[in-house]
Amino acid sequence: MEHKTAFDEKLRLNFLLDYHITKSASNDDFDQLTQLAATICRTPAAFISIIDKNLVWLKSKTGLTVNEVSRKQSFAQLTLESEKNIFCLSSKDHPEIFENVENLYGNSFKFYCGIPLINDHGYTIGVLSVLDIKERQLKKYQVDGLKALSNQCMKLFEFSKQNRKYREMQTKLSQKYQELEKFASVVSHDIKSPLANIISLTELIKAENQGKFDEDTNQYIDYLNESSYSLRNYVDGILSFYRSEHILEKDYENVDLHNLLSGIAHLYDVKNDVVIVYPETVMLKHVNKAALTQVFLNLVSNALKYNSKDLRKITITFKQTESHYHFAVIDNGDGFSEENSSKIFELFTTLDTNDRYGNPGSGIGLATVKKLIDSMGGTIKVSSIPGEGSNFQFTIKRV
Repeated sequence: MEHKTAFDEKLRLNFLLDYHITKSASNDDFDQLTQLAATICRTPAAFISIIDKNLVWLKSKTGLTVNEVSRKQSFAQLTLESEKNIFCLSSKDHPEIFENVENLYGNSFKFYCGIPLINDHGYTIGVLSVLDIKERQLKKYQVDGLKALSNQCMKLFEFSKQNRKYREMQTKLSQKYQELEKFASVVSHDIKSPLANIISLTELIKAENQGKFDEDTNQYIDYLNESSYSLRNYVDGILSFYRSEHILEKDYENVDLHNLLSGIAHLYDVKNDVVIVYPETVMLKHVNKAALTQVFLNLVSNALKYNSKDLRKITITFKQTESHYHFAVIDNGDGFSEENSSKIFELFTTLDTNDRYGNPGSGIGLATVKKLIDSMGGTIKVSSIPGEGSNFQFTIKRV
């Protein structure tokens, strides 16, 4: 990487600001690099310098006590001005330099070697350096080792910068999501209130005018009522999708799978046409119970709603591997074509079919399921045969 000339100093300082490393505390990663540099080169001192506008900050050091030095006569500044990929000095060749810097670094050193830390744009951010109290030269393997360590140091800077930007973006996205969730909640509430009035008034009109309307009018009222219920379910689905984010914030715990599924099954097996089979004794370690419960509720509810058979059957299976828990929810329902299996988990995607009660889907329930499973480190897929049933298989990561 080529060095930039002195007139680019303003740009160099701007790049330095991007890293947020000036005056920052050291950490184990950088301390290990300086220790390795001193060990490889067999020197009593090694340090990572950050070249600021007027000062040089020692990000990490071994064998030195100073935290900052004036930039003007520092070794780091000399390395920057040299525009070399490796810059070495000895006191016998440059006694005046070592006399000038003796007060800066707190010892009578006689040998210096520095590798500039250059970013992808060619600007020197800092220097990885070693110092010795005796005259010497570095061997080839020591020079190669310093160069390798300088590359790792620059990668740490880049990683820290990208990680900070990621956290900032994550914070902004979280704020935007909260704003969107609040917006969805307010709008949904404002929609549901008049919607409830429409449903009540429609049913009241129909009840009070029984036998007075012709067939077309009755049909129009039924359409109005069905559409109102569909819109209410759609609004409820949107709220459920955004509230699922809070479910993911719940603590992880050990869960008895049999007890969890029996609670869900008892919501539905009161009907004579429903049979739900699930595992007997299974203990799940450290899982998000609230999220897993929501996943099973949605899948079981869908399996029963989209099933027009006289006897509705659901079989839930379980197995585990070293890394994941594996589940399957298998039904004998209406099923759907294979071409729809890839898009069924997309938000607001429906298959243009009504459930056994005549209600259309909102395209939100399975999107919520996928969102929850993704956040638990798992995957979900489905296979289905029209008229025979569906098999939803999903995993969650073992922690």
